[in-house]
Amino acid sequence: MPTSAAQLQQWLLEPEGQRLEFKEAKQRYDFEKLLKYCVALANEGGGTIVLGVTDKRPRHIVGTQAFEDPGRTEAGLHQRLGHRIPVEELRLPEGRVLVVHVPPRLPGTAWNVDGRYFKRAGDDLAPLSDQELRAMFAEAGPDFSAQPCPGATLADLEPDSIALFRERWAKKSGDPRKRELNDLQTLRDAELLVEGDQVSYAALILFATRAGLTRWLAQAELVFEYRSSEAAGPAADREEYRAGFFAWQDALWKKINLRNDRQSYQDDFFRMDLPTFDEVPVREAILNAVAHRDYRLGGSIFVRQFAKRLEVVSPGGLPPGITPENIIDQQNPRNRRLAEALARCGLIERSGQGLNLMMESAVRQGKPLPSFAGTAAHEVRLTLEGGVRNPAFVRFMERLGEDTLRSFSTLDYLALERLEQGQPLPAALKERLPGLVAAGAAEAIGRGKGTRYILSEALYASLGAKGTYTRQRGLDRETNKTLLLTHLTKQGDQGAPLAELRQVLPALPESAVRDLLRELRDEGRLMLRGQRRWARWFIAMPDPL
Repeated sequence: MPTSAAQLQQWLLEPEGQRLEFKEAKQRYDFEKLLKYCVALANEGGGTIVLGVTDKRPRHIVGTQAFEDPGRTEAGLHQRLGHRIPVEELRLPEGRVLVVHVPPRLPGTAWNVDGRYFKRAGDDLAPLSDQELRAMFAEAGPDFSAQPCPGATLADLEPDSIALFRERWAKKSGDPRKRELNDLQTLRDAELLVEGDQVSYAALILFATRAGLTRWLAQAELVFEYRSSEAAGPAADREEYRAGFFAWQDALWKKINLRNDRQSYQDDFFRMDLPTFDEVPVREAILNAVAHRDYRLGGSIFVRQFAKRLEVVSPGGLPPGITPENIIDQQNPRNRRLAEALARCGLIERSGQGLNLMMESAVRQGKPLPSFAGTAAHEVRLTLEGGVRNPAFVRFMERLGEDTLRSFSTLDYLALERLEQGQPLPAALKERLPGLVAAGAAEAIGRGKGTRYILSEALYASLGAKGTYTRQRGLDRETNKTLLLTHLTKQGDQGAPLAELRQVLPALPESAVRDLLRELRDEGRLMLRGQRRWARWFIAMPDPL
């Protein structure tokens, strides 16, 4: 809910504590310092930073000129911290106030900026101690993947899989010396051997032989099924991958790609071929299931391929605090040691990136967004749809160019998808619209609060739907003026007030209708009689001869 003036006044009376931080910031406020305070507040359970208020009681509003564009500030916070932090602007008689709403960290996690973890210490900031960090990370219980597997030995691990991991790690780190490590040292350096060189569960999940996984962690297998129809019964093809992830990851993609039909579209001289299942989102979906499933449960990961749909079902619901709605912004890795090993070899670049890539790929290829429908407390169900909804939209995305597309964030892609589908945009996506206009992907219609956005004329031209663009854009200026004249001609001597004329052009804001009326008056075609609420517009009568 937006902050009310009454709520702000209540805050002014409260002591500065765990939930509130006041900063005078009359002229400016350092963005790096704002980042650190956001991190500290999140680590202490979340809270509110208020700029433009004195920090000593009795507090009063002094106003602030800091961060003139709150939307840009919010985007910058998200880019640096990976979390959505709403920044609210209040314009009060006493001055302008900014309210920064910092959410709490999730259990078992801690926020950081550039690898530094902060807390508040009186009126200043201080780093979190090692003991405090360990306590935070232990909140969600011990990391199963970091625990030793009693009885497992190096003989349960596949040397070829360790070699593949080592090669990717050397390439990712830019350190060719890693290629010279033996298997034992590789596992030690990757922290996959624990408590006196015991084999961890993470090592088994990544590198186990078939026999080793069967003996120690059989539920870590992945089961693939191909179904040619929705009918119940045995799958047309089924294969169990019971070995470490590195032993079968490429084989699974090849299996999926065997039945990966290409969809062809012809539009004038342009021909487009798109795979039903693109390799990047498929690999990311599988990688996410392996990295984040609950290995304490006895079920297996299932990958079910249909003609135009791929389902990835993994045991264990979403981690605490994670929902399908906030999964892009929030982070709470279930198997931290496993995720760290995957990050070392470049398979996971940053938390949340997998879903981001899946969403961006879907938008670029004109496909429905990945869905978590059916997800429950006992399992995560991720569905990738392969059917292309709108080939012309794919052409438009290509027309924007790779440089432009690389500059887009996931939220930019989601905003474009909403515009293309004609769906309303939540606040977080509305903030991306000015940037999309600057990139030539969208257009703004109207001004001020009445501004609305549509996809650009270039898209509608590529859709072969210029008429749709005209309807979305609204009638041109001369046509709007003609409609006003026609209505007033019918009214004759009665004329019409502004409120009635706004009904003639309901898509336009009041300011735009006023501009058209003034323009017609300056042209000598209309006249205005009366003032304020009694003012009425009439067709201008010609001067008598």
